Amino acid sequence: MNKQAILLMGPTATGKTDLAIELAQLYPIEIISVDSALIYRDMNIGTAKPTLQQLNKVAHHLIDIISPLESYSVAEFIQDSMCLIHDIHKRGHLPILVGGTMMYFNGLLNGMSVLPKSDTKIRTLLEKEVKEHGLAHLYQQLALIDPVTAHKINPNDKQRIMRSLEVYRISGEVISVLQANSHVHLASEIDFIPVSIMCDDRDILHKRINQRFIKMLDDGFVDEVSKLRNKYPTLTYEYTAMRSVGYYQVWQYLEGLISFDELILQGSAATRQLAKRQITWLRKMNSYNINNQDNLEYNILKDNIIAYLKAKIKL
Repeated sequence: MNKQAILLMGPTATGKTDLAIELAQLYPIEIISVDSALIYRDMNIGTAKPTLQQLNKVAHHLIDIISPLESYSVAEFIQDSMCLIHDIHKRGHLPILVGGTMMYFNGLLNGMSVLPKSDTKIRTLLEKEVKEHGLAHLYQQLALIDPVTAHKINPNDKQRIMRSLEVYRISGEVISVLQANSHVHLASEIDFIPVSIMCDDRDILHKRINQRFIKMLDDGFVDEVSKLRNKYPTLTYEYTAMRSVGYYQVWQYLEGLISFDELILQGSAATRQLAKRQITWLRKMNSYNINNQDNLEYNILKDNIIAYLKAKIKL
């Protein structure tokens, strides 16, 4: 029988971590974080990292594993997760993968293309080209070398344009060819149980997001980024860690590029946009949707998830 693993997915600010810890009262679980920001050390407030109390209640994995100066790919996440899933089962426990980084979840469920790791020097050169010539110039480059990929990408999608050009400059191959020819599915022997927390009332979700971002600022988010800048003198906003939602906006504030009021508005807006992208991913995934249309009330979500899992989990 295939090993089982729960996938607890959902947009930001829907209480996934609290729900996962609650499940530990019923099942012998260990949590694997599926969050591209929680991997970084010294980034606690802006990532809504679990508290020490939460970390002590249930074993957590893939948190605080690299510095903000390092990179971590989807392929590395899948490989690390597979090792953890097997180890957790050897201990007689049940793995639950919790988070909102949908590319990680997609790689587990559907496999992925093997692409070269990010190269900071090439990324820096691409950033320089954007500053000097504009993003449209890079998009035109991509359209010439890889029209298939360019057709799929919005001309304003800076991250995907830069990644496509980065892959080409590293490997000499266009990303569309690499994706077509190197698809692997490392997790095919795992029996995943995907569960998604959804909320049809965007106003409620947006209110929670706005309140959470303001609380982060009250808890010392700006000071956290200031300390990061001091601890890691070579860190810039171009590093992937500082492109995380909230961190980029606080960086701009510390540089004097935006006011504190603008920081609140832009940080909240960026988080809402992240939630929108997460929901778009989730609607395409084949998962059981826990859809609380009222107010994301914790006990309703918990009861619905527990009822569903009881029929699925085999221990």
